Amino acid sequence: QISIRGIVGAENVAELKRGFNRHLHFTLVKDRNVATPRDYYFALAHTVRDHLVGRWIRTQQYYYEKDPKRIYYLSLEFYMGRTLQNTMINLGLQNACDEAIYQLGLDMEELEEIEEDAGLGNGGLGRLAACFLDSMATLGLAAYGYGIRYEYGIFNQKIRDGWQVEEADDWLRHGNPWEKARPEYMLPVHFYGRVEHGAAGAKWVDTQVVLALPYDTPVPGYMNNTVNTMRLWSARAPNDFNLQDFNVGDYIQAVLDRNLAENISRVLYPNDNFFEGKELRLKQEYFVVAATLQDIIRRYKASKFGSTESVRTVFDSFPDQVAIQLNDTHPAMAIPELMRIFVDIEKLPWNKAWDITKQTFAYTNHTVLPEALERWPVDLVEKLLPRHLQIIYEINQRHLDHIASLYPNDVDRLRRMSLIEEEGTKRINMAHLCIVGSHAVNGVARIHSEIVKTEVFKDFAALEPEKFQNKTNGITPRRWLLLCNPGLAELIAEKIGEEYVRDLSQLTKLQEFVDDELFIREVAKVKQENKVKFALYLEKEYKVKINPSSMFDVHVKRIHEYKRQLMNCLHIITMFNRIRRDPSKVFVPRTVIIGGKAAPGYHMAKMIIKLINAVAHVVNNDPAVGNKLKVIFLENYRVSLAEKVIPATDLSEQISTAGTEASGTGNMKFMLNGALTIGTMDGANVEMAEEAGEENLFIFGMRVEDVMELDKEGYNAQGYYNRLPELKQAIDQIQSGFFSPEEPDLFKDVVNMLFHHGRFKVFADYEAYVKCQEKVNELYLNSKAWTKMVIKNIAAAGKFSSDRTIKEYARDIWHVEPSDLKIPPPNEPRDAVEDKTLNGRVA
Repeated sequence: QISIRGIVGAENVAELKRGFNRHLHFTLVKDRNVATPRDYYFALAHTVRDHLVGRWIRTQQYYYEKDPKRIYYLSLEFYMGRTLQNTMINLGLQNACDEAIYQLGLDMEELEEIEEDAGLGNGGLGRLAACFLDSMATLGLAAYGYGIRYEYGIFNQKIRDGWQVEEADDWLRHGNPWEKARPEYMLPVHFYGRVEHGAAGAKWVDTQVVLALPYDTPVPGYMNNTVNTMRLWSARAPNDFNLQDFNVGDYIQAVLDRNLAENISRVLYPNDNFFEGKELRLKQEYFVVAATLQDIIRRYKASKFGSTESVRTVFDSFPDQVAIQLNDTHPAMAIPELMRIFVDIEKLPWNKAWDITKQTFAYTNHTVLPEALERWPVDLVEKLLPRHLQIIYEINQRHLDHIASLYPNDVDRLRRMSLIEEEGTKRINMAHLCIVGSHAVNGVARIHSEIVKTEVFKDFAALEPEKFQNKTNGITPRRWLLLCNPGLAELIAEKIGEEYVRDLSQLTKLQEFVDDELFIREVAKVKQENKVKFALYLEKEYKVKINPSSMFDVHVKRIHEYKRQLMNCLHIITMFNRIRRDPSKVFVPRTVIIGGKAAPGYHMAKMIIKLINAVAHVVNNDPAVGNKLKVIFLENYRVSLAEKVIPATDLSEQISTAGTEASGTGNMKFMLNGALTIGTMDGANVEMAEEAGEENLFIFGMRVEDVMELDKEGYNAQGYYNRLPELKQAIDQIQSGFFSPEEPDLFKDVVNMLFHHGRFKVFADYEAYVKCQEKVNELYLNSKAWTKMVIKNIAAAGKFSSDRTIKEYARDIWHVEPSDLKIPPPNEPRDAVEDKTLNGRVA
């Protein structure tokens, strides 16, 4: 057995079986004949968890004794997916567990399918946070993920009659074997009230208190015995919440009102790249920040340093011990909150507090779309967090005084750079707050970081150019190769060894096998097996028969106008029309798979889903088209479904309008799993093309400068429609009700948007896209040439590991060094780690 999936030893297997039977017994299932599959899943999860706990305790003890600098990753989203298989892989237990479960007469895949996805995120930003936690543990960083334990994660999407319908994601209904409640660390969070100013400074009084109850989830590194912590806060009403109402006899109402407090952690807002300025959302943002900062300061004060037992009471060394990364602006209230703690509670002078705060925080920007930038109304902040508004005003005043001293009489610059926007409703620009309150600001792909510097925040970059950095996103190769594509992972390990799993740059060694006939056949075979497996899944779930030798053309991501699922749809209609025009012509058979969720309030995104399904219905039922073209809309796209579809993909669609996709990480997952990319020069596609060679991707369409040029001269959709007969035909079909005969006007909003509000310029790139797709067909006919290009892409995917990204954050922003120290496992003495280091066996 290849050891990247762990060693199978008879002892290991026997021990796992004993653990399994013991846990099955604990679930009160005495007789295996009455146990349900879910009982078996929980028994296995608890057995695997037993192997985590000792390592988890060891790791935390080690951090307490060594007192390294701690990294705190603050995010309103952690899109974790499933935990069982990932844990088995990172602990090296996968093969032993497979064998134990097989010997017990059970089916491992069946048990894995029972686990609910932890869908505590919308898309890229939340999944990135999950990949980062995996990498931080693998690199031995003392890191913590902090967020909210949403009772309901991202909605479950059902497709009914072609429309998206949302259902609540009650992911905790059967319990969660991976978390541990920590009531001993419960903390108060304050809202509302008023501010009193006295000789001793400001006091925030008459507040409403909500309690934050932490739930800890272990985050294991890959094969290094490090287990870090993700701590998610759940809102609880204090026992005396509103019970003063009891005095007037309304005890029942007082107890029912507890829900108002506990609603804070009830549900994830299902918006991606769109700002929703609701009071509950601001409460969520402050709730996670206030609880987390109390926790950080408690840990800072209690930590031992050196060998003395003393507790830290001064904050001079705070930035040497604490780094806080803000994952977008959602946790931006951490900046005024830390200032409030330093100035009002710890009584630090303002300048010193501000200096420490700036050195502590760093901010990651995730989008350049204006509708996505958070801008909170001043009156809402004043009502909910009155002291924080005063602090933000003070930060802004000092900031503007500084600007005015550098650029006297430049009123326009002051207006552009202010944290407070005055036109219309007075609002706080949270991105400006993050930039001013952090020592580092980064974009998430090179092209995006340039746009951030030269367009979006250009005044700030001119003021402090050294503050702005790039950190190109990455993905964890553990989940996105070992877990989801074991066939390919083992094939690579046979060729270049196993070290690539923790050093993905070693994939370049595959370059020497690009012309190896046997390797080409083996790579093609793994892909074909993945396609057959996914085709069977589609047949079971969707009752459609898919030709597994057709090209699997996949476009899965959130549904948004800028991601241009509509352009893909126009290409599908164009292919459909070409087949019908000349049915005898040789045509490369395609299965087009589109999937993703639309924000529930996003009318256009929901119309796009309906259109795709309407087109699919016509295409899939046309006898002239037959097997040449099939269109499937993947329902309820989520992490566990991505793990199935990505390894089976031939062509990855990354076709956003240049300059709109900050990075993308799906593009990287497809590349690593042997799909070829058709895409624009946007986000990380640019760097993928650089690594693999532009000739090894299908790049088409406008570049950022072309888009800007077109904006200057004015984008005229009608011109393209008049000039391109196939585009005109497709649009006319949509408009005339060809795809919606029952309701001919159904898609008039979509057509109207394409002609009159086409911010994302679908028509401008249509012709180049269709031509590029013809080149895709041509190459696909030559299986060997296609697979050679696939191997070149896999060999070039090493840069896109989240391990590389995190190493860059660690060195350039957090000023810590990753460690390949291996903490001894629970069955070895604790001082073994020192011995190994002294003997030089651990670098």
